[in-house]
Amino acid sequence: MKEIKTLSLSLMKLLLVLLLLACNKDKDKNTPALMYSVSGSVIDEFGRGMQGVKIYYSSSLYALTDSLGNWEIGDLSGENSLAPAAEQYSFEPISYQVSAVEQNIVFSAERVPSNTEAKIFNWMRAQQLPNGLLESAEYSNVASTYDNALAAMCFLMIGEPERAERIFDFFDARIFSELKSGPGGFSQLRSNTGVPNNHRWMGDNAWLLIALNNYKAITGNTTYDYLSTEIAYWLFSLQDTDGGLFAGYDRFNNLMNYKVTEGNIDAFNALQGYTPFHADLLNFLEQDRWDAADRNLTAWPGNARHLFALDVFPWSYLIFEDYPVSALTSADRFLCTHTAVNGAQMMGYCFDEDKDVVWPEGTGQMTLAFHFAGMMTEKDFYLNEMEKVLFQNSDHADAAGFPYATNKATAYGTDPLWNGSDTEIALSGGAWYLFTQFGFSPFALGRNKNIPLADKFWLQ
Repeated sequence: MKEIKTLSLSLMKLLLVLLLLACNKDKDKNTPALMYSVSGSVIDEFGRGMQGVKIYYSSSLYALTDSLGNWEIGDLSGENSLAPAAEQYSFEPISYQVSAVEQNIVFSAERVPSNTEAKIFNWMRAQQLPNGLLESAEYSNVASTYDNALAAMCFLMIGEPERAERIFDFFDARIFSELKSGPGGFSQLRSNTGVPNNHRWMGDNAWLLIALNNYKAITGNTTYDYLSTEIAYWLFSLQDTDGGLFAGYDRFNNLMNYKVTEGNIDAFNALQGYTPFHADLLNFLEQDRWDAADRNLTAWPGNARHLFALDVFPWSYLIFEDYPVSALTSADRFLCTHTAVNGAQMMGYCFDEDKDVVWPEGTGQMTLAFHFAGMMTEKDFYLNEMEKVLFQNSDHADAAGFPYATNKATAYGTDPLWNGSDTEIALSGGAWYLFTQFGFSPFALGRNKNIPLADKFWLQ
């Protein structure tokens, strides 16, 4: 009898377990699947958040990244594959699997150059000499410090920092023989063998410092810290008692005791932070260069015909916090249309209001400002206009660029442009075209200076 009772108890326990399992099974059928959310960001080659990237999930559904590159997806269940997508960009990782709550998922984006962009990069690579410098135009045998600063930043954009380093190494090797020699500063121009003309423009040195600042921010490399510091010291030394910076030194080592608006705002951006130097410089610009009625900075006070210069308009917008976007629309005073040597008519911007030539470089500067102002219709229109005068290089396969000017006329003021300015590919126009296409502003690093509201005279 005892054995029968034990068997009965065992059967009862088994039946009870089966009953509980059945109940749990029915319960699972009625319980909704566990829901979860995921979030993260998309960053570009420079560590900046990318807006408007689609993060696909559940096959055809997607979320968009916001202005800071952040995204979030909720109400997911089970296992999902996340995949970012944006025209002309590749991503790492290509996709990401999730099955539970997860935050801080980061996708890194890298731009895939278009055919036109690739040709411009190829031309720049071909222009780089064994000494590291790039000639400013196809057959010029001249290398500009400003142009080489632009080229260095283009190489950083495309992920070729070693090419930028070759440019910086050239200048780094000449700190004592040139930068700190005599009145100081690097020459604006030099032969393609590196021999300087000793005309030491302040603006060119400011641009070299802007390029060095961007290099350090992108690579984290401190190799050129001393070079950067010495350029900064030289720029500081040019500040006059009224806050403005003198233009530099001529080839005979004489101080050029006038002040170039363009160079002054470049130096404002290049020198880090917001210091008494910056406050005094802004005071100079307000008192001596601000046209309150026009709400723009002037370039040549007292010269009615050449009072304004194009590049001051987009650069001011890109350099100064909260600068009025009206600076871009009021630049219409420089708009004109001219025929290039390839027969194409290009509409774009002249150096000044004589409107005797279209300047591709300046037009590219405007497209970059349009990009950051959110004026995409204007940006796309003038990029297309620039592409009408894209010249193919006959010496190198798949290499192209823009001439310095559409036609032979005058630069800012009445100085005639040099022979070849309208027939040879120049570095500067291609650089600004690439900056726009990559959404890269050379001034972005030095723009957020937390300028006190009282010092922002452009808002008054």
